[in-house]
Amino acid sequence: MSSDPADVGDLLRELAPQVLGALVRRYGQFHLCEDASQEALLAAALQWPAEGQPENPRGWLITVASRRLMDQVRSEQSRRRREDLIAVATPAAELLAPPADAEPMGRDDSLALLFGCCHPQLSAPSQITLTLRAVGGLSTAQIATAFGVPEATMAQRISRAKQTIRESGLVVLDLPVGAERDERLRAVLHVLYLVFNEGYTATDGESLTVPALSEEAIRLTRWLHRLLPDDGEVAGLLALMLLTDARRAARTLPDGSLVPLAEQDRGKWDLQRIDEGIALISAALPRGEVGPYQLQAAIAAVHDEAATMADTDWPQILALYELLELTGPNPFTALGRAVAVAMVRGPAAGLAVLAELERDKRMARHHRLLATRAHLEELAGDRRSAAADYLQAARRATSLPERRYLAVQAARLGEGPRTTAG
Repeated sequence: MSSDPADVGDLLRELAPQVLGALVRRYGQFHLCEDASQEALLAAALQWPAEGQPENPRGWLITVASRRLMDQVRSEQSRRRREDLIAVATPAAELLAPPADAEPMGRDDSLALLFGCCHPQLSAPSQITLTLRAVGGLSTAQIATAFGVPEATMAQRISRAKQTIRESGLVVLDLPVGAERDERLRAVLHVLYLVFNEGYTATDGESLTVPALSEEAIRLTRWLHRLLPDDGEVAGLLALMLLTDARRAARTLPDGSLVPLAEQDRGKWDLQRIDEGIALISAALPRGEVGPYQLQAAIAAVHDEAATMADTDWPQILALYELLELTGPNPFTALGRAVAVAMVRGPAAGLAVLAELERDKRMARHHRLLATRAHLEELAGDRRSAAADYLQAARRATSLPERRYLAVQAARLGEGPRTTAG
């Protein structure tokens, strides 16, 4: 009996880290196991929709991946000189035989695998691509499409990341404990946060959003929350993603043009995601120490609960931003606080916050700071300065929808030709 391709895809993404974890636990050789696991997932994606799912999908994938791994080792042994391959030190059959102290194949190493993909010895791009491929089960082509780069470029990134693991001797399934575990969990959450943000507002390209990335980040964070249900920051990050992504349908017009929060049709917001996000953050906040993801989720909840922009509880948002700057200070937090200060105390006060931020060389010429300053200058009645800053922000933005929106604002206030908006 055939299976629905969408259901098969969902199942394969769920099983991907379990299969890879089982292979690495038994055989080591992360770089070979990861390739073999991807081949097994591809075989299943092609066969199962037409032939139906096997009774034991996980076992089927592990078996097929193990055979692919054996084929790889044999191919490498015949193709390369003996000293060029670690596996050559022992016969292939011995390499693929489980060690005497091997864990049973039924063990789920998914969480350890996620922590391994976010090891501090790996660069941030490597952490992201490995997480999406090894834990998310996405193919190289899918990741490349999501990030808008050629598949060959993404394949090189993945290859370099696996090479780093191989050469540095990282133990991918070594689940850290104590303070190291907490530090690694922060790295995991940051990677998922970056994936979501790239999906919610793409850095480059013609589309404002890449829903596939946002959805994958939500899926992985939801999965992590099931594994660590008592961690407040995991719950906070999931709530933040849901509360933010709930607005996605209202953020663009049919032609792809950006719609700012103040002008969005709130009837298009996803109420189910808002309700789930509010329930998550409401349960997490009273439990213990409050971290930056929980505070960001609380800010998003205040925005989502307002029926109109005028109904927004800006004093509460400002108080939350002030707490956020104490727990997780960064320039973009300061940008948000500047807007909240302007809404509570007036645009001049918000511009004073931005003046302090301009001393940060990372932000002084960033398009988001320029756009925020333009917005506050317009609120203060300084249309000329606002128009100039909107135009500068448009020139520095790398996302085409953001660039067009900012250029339109500059033209509206009399700076630059309207045709620059595209």
